[in-house]
Amino acid sequence: MALRGQVAVVTGGARGVGRAIATSFAREGAKLGLVDLDAERLAKTAGELRDLGAEVLAVTADVSNEDDVRRLMRQVVDTYGRLDVQVNNAGIATHGAWVAPWPSIRDMDQSFWDRVVQTNLGGTFLCTKHALEYMRPRRSGHIISLYGGGDVKRPGTCVYMVTKEAIRTFTRFVAEEERDANICILVVNPGAAIATEDAPEEVRKSMPGPDYIGNGFVQAAEAGMDMSGQLYTAAGGQLKPLA
Repeated sequence: MALRGQVAVVTGGARGVGRAIATSFAREGAKLGLVDLDAERLAKTAGELRDLGAEVLAVTADVSNEDDVRRLMRQVVDTYGRLDVQVNNAGIATHGAWVAPWPSIRDMDQSFWDRVVQTNLGGTFLCTKHALEYMRPRRSGHIISLYGGGDVKRPGTCVYMVTKEAIRTFTRFVAEEERDANICILVVNPGAAIATEDAPEEVRKSMPGPDYIGNGFVQAAEAGMDMSGQLYTAAGGQLKPLA
């Protein structure tokens, strides 16, 4: 259990894939910084993880706000004394089969575009930036960002996929910037369209749930430097490279 005693921050951790990632880390003995904007759901999930025996610091924060991100990282390090794993999961996505499509680009307000880009891509940038502040002096750490697919034929997925493709490129370049510091930086696809716990019952019966990721993200948090900068899938709980 290489994660035992390590400190992991999971953004967007109150529900869905983030909650599943945090649960898999908790079962491996990690200490958690659980981050979300939804304070009520955050408290509920933090309680569930504590019931598993995990140490959990719940932080309500907006990953698109640098002051919030700076504060949450400081709270985690002040509480636990270190930061080992940063999971950039928080994001805005609405391409699920049960969700009404977003507007096409021709009908999209700039404010909507900006909010998605600043949350998905901007949040990944800010959390990576401020995690590195604490990882570089120790010359170790893992930063894992999430990639996901959107059907090109489904209206409204453009802005979402623009952020995800940008996150993939961001990971490739930052991995090289931080290779000398022995910090492994990956991008991971959950491996399937996931029906979160908020999806309608009929959707949850027909699609894999968050538990589908199994220990895939645990494996990412234990990856060697030879894997840094690359894209992987956590499909079925097994971390595998993607082209």
